[in-house]
Amino acid sequence: MELAFFTSDDGENLVATDLAVSSWGTDHLHGVAVSGAMARALEQRIEAEGRTDLRPARYTADLFRPAGRAPMTFATDVVRVGPRLALIDVVAHQEGRAVARASALFLKPTGSTEGEVWSPGGHPSPPPEDVAPPTTEPHVPFLHSDAGWSQDFREHQNASRKTSWNSAVPVVAGEPATAFQAAAAIADGASLVTNWGTRGVEHINTDITLTLVRRPAGTEIGLQAVDRLEQDGIAVGTASVFDREGPLGTIVLTSLANARRTVDLGKEQWEDDGRRTTSGA
Repeated sequence: MELAFFTSDDGENLVATDLAVSSWGTDHLHGVAVSGAMARALEQRIEAEGRTDLRPARYTADLFRPAGRAPMTFATDVVRVGPRLALIDVVAHQEGRAVARASALFLKPTGSTEGEVWSPGGHPSPPPEDVAPPTTEPHVPFLHSDAGWSQDFREHQNASRKTSWNSAVPVVAGEPATAFQAAAAIADGASLVTNWGTRGVEHINTDITLTLVRRPAGTEIGLQAVDRLEQDGIAVGTASVFDREGPLGTIVLTSLANARRTVDLGKEQWEDDGRRTTSGA
C-alpha cells in the first residue's frame, strides 16, 4: 500500500487516509497532513502564476479548528505578485467551513552580499549514515535526546533537548512529495522537539511559521529545539531546520496546554508502513 496522507480522484478534493489521523483523537487529522496539503495548494498556485523563478521563503499556517475525516478543499488567493516576490493565501475547507489557513511568501534569489554578519558557530547535523542511511522513502522519525539516536519513542520521553530526523510522507497518493511540501508538513512536527517532555506532548499547536533561505535538498529534513518559553498554558517553541547539506531556516510554534488529552509518546510506536502500535507500558 502506498503511503500518503490523502487520496484524490480529481487532484483538488482530498480525502484523508488513516495515516493522517492525529494522536489527539480518532476523528482529527494531525497538523503534519493539513500543513502539507496547504503547502501543496500554495505551490500549485505559484506554478499556475508561472513564477518558477521564485522560491518559498516564509510559510505561516493557522490551525484554528480541528480538521476531520471529511473531504478537504482549498481556496487560494494571490495577494500580490511582483518582480521579486509573491504573496499567496490559502484556506482549507471541510463541509462548508474553514478549518485552517496559510500564507506563503515567495522571493526571487539574487546575489549574496559581501559584508560580514554574525551567525551562530554550531549547527545541528543528521544522524550518522550508518544509523539513518540517505533515502527517499518515508520512515518513522529518528529522534535524539540524552538517550542518543533511535526510532524508539519510549527512549526519548524525557526533559532533555531533542532533535528529529524525518523523511517526508507524500501529501497525496500518486504524487511524489516536493521539497517545500516536505518542509511545511514536517514543520508541524517541531512540537516533538519543543513540547515533548517527561509526560508526553501536553500542548497542541495553534500555528506554525517556517522560514527558509533555500529549498531542502530532497525530502529528508531535521529539526532541533533552539528555545522554548511557557506561561499560563501558552508556549512558544523555536526549532532550527536542516538537511544533509546544512542549515535551512527556523520554525516558530505557538501552542496551548492540552494536558487533559496528553499524547503519551512513551506508549506509542509506529512502523514504517504507517501502522501505529501501543506498548501498554
